Order: sequence, then structure tokens, then C-alpha cells
Amino acid sequence: MMFTKVAEREGIEGNKLRRRVERGSVVLVKNALRDIQPLAIGEGTRVKVNANLGYSPDRMDVESELMKANVAIESGAHTIMDLSVGAGLDDMRKKIIKESTVPVGTVPIYQAFIEKKTDMSKEDILAVIEKNCRDGVDFVTLHCGITLDIVDRLGERLIPVTSRGGSFLAAWMIKNKQENPLYEFFDEILEIVNEYDVVISLGDAMRPACLRDSTDELQLKELFNLGRLTKKARKTKTPVIIEGPGHIPLDEIEYNVRLEKKICDSSPFYVLGPLVTDIALGYDHITGAIGGAIAAMHGADFLCYVTPSEHMGLPDVEDVKQGVLASRIAAHAADIIRLGDRGIDDEMSKARGELDWEKMFELGVDGDIKRKHPELMDQRECSMCGKYCALKIVREHLRAQR
Repeated sequence: MMFTKVAEREGIEGNKLRRRVERGSVVLVKNALRDIQPLAIGEGTRVKVNANLGYSPDRMDVESELMKANVAIESGAHTIMDLSVGAGLDDMRKKIIKESTVPVGTVPIYQAFIEKKTDMSKEDILAVIEKNCRDGVDFVTLHCGITLDIVDRLGERLIPVTSRGGSFLAAWMIKNKQENPLYEFFDEILEIVNEYDVVISLGDAMRPACLRDSTDELQLKELFNLGRLTKKARKTKTPVIIEGPGHIPLDEIEYNVRLEKKICDSSPFYVLGPLVTDIALGYDHITGAIGGAIAAMHGADFLCYVTPSEHMGLPDVEDVKQGVLASRIAAHAADIIRLGDRGIDDEMSKARGELDWEKMFELGVDGDIKRKHPELMDQRECSMCGKYCALKIVREHLRAQR
């Protein structure tokens, strides 16, 4: 029954979806303890969008983050991630899960590091992972692929690490001169998440933070590690998503997607953006949407939104909305190619040709646009051309010719 309902929402046949889930090219995201609709991510499904939120030690406003979560969901985000750092993480996580009608993700290493710093033990880390799963988290990002041999070469990069979770683990490995516990004890992690049907999002600690570091040896070494871990997960039927870059130029996006699919056995690919230039401060939701559309067209399955505040600070409510909408547009642009999903575009074109503003507002990606342009409801043309509207002029002459 579950496969049938999810398949109907995705517009594919139930048995086909089941086979893809069984081989790992599609994951169903839903903690066994939560009462929400499972979300399908992967081969043959619509491209999904994630919205990150969460407070920082400098701005610990729980109510503001809950408001952002609601705005993200109202704007069409398929999942949200609580990336809070600071005090009260257990309480924040539980509130987000309670408020959210969509799957929720977290990064457990944040809490483990905040509570224990570089003294955190394997037991501390596993305990936090289990606590997140027990609280109802649907997917967890775990930076399992960063290893000692990679950390030893971080100085080769222009920006060594941009991943917060990656930096926590790198600091731990440098101080303790030991292997990444998430990599070393991956089998025990699999046992924990399987008890709650939680999806592992294998994190990209080595995602490039600038174009100069894109697709470098450190990024690729981590990807090959994730490929080996994916094979382990397959043996226990644990669903995994693979996280990817980061800042990469346009001409490397297709290569990155194809390489992930090959190395990680066609696992769903989850990309941050990617960001295709380093200079768009204040406009990175646009650079992320450009990269996201190209990545998804070539096979990426899950886009992590980027907001206008990227690289500068916590996003506000409007930033969250703009980030979600930009990534949704990118996802839909890719679905037109991936799935031949152009029906709503043709409806919009018909309404535009008929100057049917009510229908255009109904079909548009942003439901608030109508409130910004109420004057159009009583007009047959917009202020761009006024009485010289091309659509209106041609239509009138065609009618006269008849």
C-alpha cells in the first residue's frame, strides 16, 4: 500500500518504484516513529528540494526558526534540516519535528562535538545518533567519508573545509591522531538507523568551498570512500543518499553527477547548489539555482537550497522563501527534461496567451505574487506594453481577419 501511494504521487508504477527502492536507486524518507507521508527521492522521481534552518550561538531564537520552517514548507520545500548549533539542541529538534509535516534531517555530529568537543568518544557519537533517530528524525547527515589520509592534505586547498561537520571531525582526528569514528564504526551506525528506518545522507565533508578546489583529489578520495560505505549499506538494506558539491564550474557538473552515480551504485545524489561562481555574494540563491538545474538535468535527485544570505549569516524568513523558490524552479526545469513534465508550463502559456491573470497567478510558483499585483486582475494587458500589448494586438487582428 505504501509503495502504491508514493508511486501515484510520483506518477510511476508501484512495482517499478519497489524495485528501485530495493536496489537503492530510490529511498523512501520517513522515520518509523513519525506519522507523515514517505518521500521518494531518486531515480525516476521528481527532483526534491531541502531547506536548511537552525539557530547559531549568536542568534538563538527558536520561534524564528520555527517560523522559517513553516515558511519553507508553505513555499514548497520537500524536506527541512535543523542545523542548529548551541544550547538546547534536544528541545529544538523535538519542536521542529513536531511542527513539520515533511521529513526532517539533522547532523548528529554537531551535538556530539558541541557537548564534548575533541574529547567526544565513539560512544558519545553513537549515543547522539540514536537520540536523533529516537526523537523521530527522518534522515541524518553523517560525514563518514573524511579519513586521516585526507585530513593530512587539507593544506593543499585554497579553502581547506567549508563543511561544519567535516571541520568538527577533522579537528577531532588532528587532535587524537585517530581514524574518523564514523568511518571506522560504520557497521554499528547501520544497526542504529535500521531500527528506526532512518535514511543515511553520507555527507560531503570535502565539498569544495571555491571553484579552485572543485573536483580535486581530496573531494574524489572522499567520494570513493562513500562508494565503499554504500556497498556496506546495501548488504544491510540501509537506504543511503550521497551528498555532493559545493562550488563547481558549469563544465564540471555533469561529470560530478555521473561519477557519483557510478561510484555509489546509482544512489540518490543530494547537491548543495551547486554554486557555479564565487562572486555572487547576496545572490547565491541564483547561482545555486543555475547549478541545481544543470545537476538535476544530468541526474542529481535532491537539491539543497541556497539563500541570499549564504556565506554571510543566518537567513531571515524572506531569504528562506527566496531560497526555496529558486531551488523549486531549478528542480522543475530539470523535471521538464527528466520526466517530460511540461503540462503546467503549457497551461501557463495558454493562460498567458489569453491574458488570464487569475489563471497565471494560480499556476505560478509563488502564491504571493497575486497580492503584489492586484491591479492586473481588472486589466487585459500589463504596464510593460499597455495598449501596445503584442498578444492583444495580434489576437484582435486575427479575429478581424476571420
